[in-house]
Amino acid sequence: MGNLFSQGKESGEKKGNDSKRPLADRVRPRSLDEVIGQDELLGQSGPLGSLIRDGEARALVFWGPPGTGKTTVGLIIADYDDSKFIHFSAATAGVKEVRKALKQSREKFRRTNKRDLLFIDEIHRFNKAQQDVLLPFLEEGSVKFIGATTENPSFELNSAILSRCQVFVFEKLEHDQVIRLAKNALESDRGLEGEYGVTNEALETIASFSDGDARRALNLIELSSKLVDSGAKIDNSIVESAAQRKSLDYDKGGEEHYNIISALHKTIRNSSPDASLYWLGRMLEGGEDPVFIARRLVRIASEDVGLANSQALQVTVAAKEAVELIGKPECDLALAQAVIYLSLAPKSNAIYKAYSKAKKDVEESENQPVPKELRNAPTDLMRDEGYGEGYQYAHNLEEKTANLQVFPDNLEGSRYYFPTESGEEERMKELMEKWINRRKKKREDQ
Repeated sequence: MGNLFSQGKESGEKKGNDSKRPLADRVRPRSLDEVIGQDELLGQSGPLGSLIRDGEARALVFWGPPGTGKTTVGLIIADYDDSKFIHFSAATAGVKEVRKALKQSREKFRRTNKRDLLFIDEIHRFNKAQQDVLLPFLEEGSVKFIGATTENPSFELNSAILSRCQVFVFEKLEHDQVIRLAKNALESDRGLEGEYGVTNEALETIASFSDGDARRALNLIELSSKLVDSGAKIDNSIVESAAQRKSLDYDKGGEEHYNIISALHKTIRNSSPDASLYWLGRMLEGGEDPVFIARRLVRIASEDVGLANSQALQVTVAAKEAVELIGKPECDLALAQAVIYLSLAPKSNAIYKAYSKAKKDVEESENQPVPKELRNAPTDLMRDEGYGEGYQYAHNLEEKTANLQVFPDNLEGSRYYFPTESGEEERMKELMEKWINRRKKKREDQ
């Protein structure tokens, strides 16, 4: 195995100096056996683990949340193959720097037949044109490559990159895995070497606050250790003091933004107010714009409640106005009120289905002229052309409806809106049938 993790000792670095490095760096796994989590990927039968052991990890994309081991596995791959590890973050590096490193690696490969490993963190921050710089080097195989991203690569990465890379999904660490990680950091000779005790309750809190992020857990342990004397025990109050406030895994511009608004929408549709409030809280406490949430609630009022409860639209529009009037944090309760109201309201997607069918006919059928009966006739010429001929003013009729041609010829008789029997729509169904039957009788009488 190579030298990436042993450079400190080889250069004569003293343990005292090593202890000044961040805890997360000191206890970083040096082999696949040391990695906690990602068992399905890295285990003996795991696809990524097999590639690494066979020396076939050439062009990879690692997709997953922060603190799940993406960089660590990259380092292990480089060490396993004795490759030089070249690290860039797309948040700070430019394409010019990456191209220079690629060219140097190509020259090295041609001289020595050894490949460097180029690791680009947050590769989604490069736009798709910038990502193209990688293509010729991936095509010729002069460099090993790993692109790490927290965003869905299907949306963020160039299709040409994806076609040349294998994508592996890294999952958040499970609760018990974070506890194992914490214990290891407290006891390891590369970590805190048993210098501090820890209560079970504190371990549970560390696991809860870290949200499956190993780096966050290790940073919390390190800060907690600085708040107690050597030899003392880290208890729950120390951890809570170190954490201050749970750091939520929420990115307003990333995939979690879409995942959580989807969860909010679907739990409201499922008439689950408690779950809906939870997802609302995840968004608001994560820093989401409350206006964005309010707009989605207005949409839900029509899409999922509709005329089953005609007040739902008014409630959500009022909530949006409250958001714009008073802002955060005071508007949170207005949104919570609207979320609970929508969750408990009777549901109908009849409006959504009706408009979707009408839209489909608009897009796919021939756009024939408006029937002359329905056209305005403000001029003599238009009247001479038959505009408005045969139109009957419904208010003047006893039945309050006329037997008019209301569709173009090719769509005559189409039906889009089919009310359900949920909430107020049961009454809508009765009214619709009444008007249909009245017009049918008129046609039969004529």
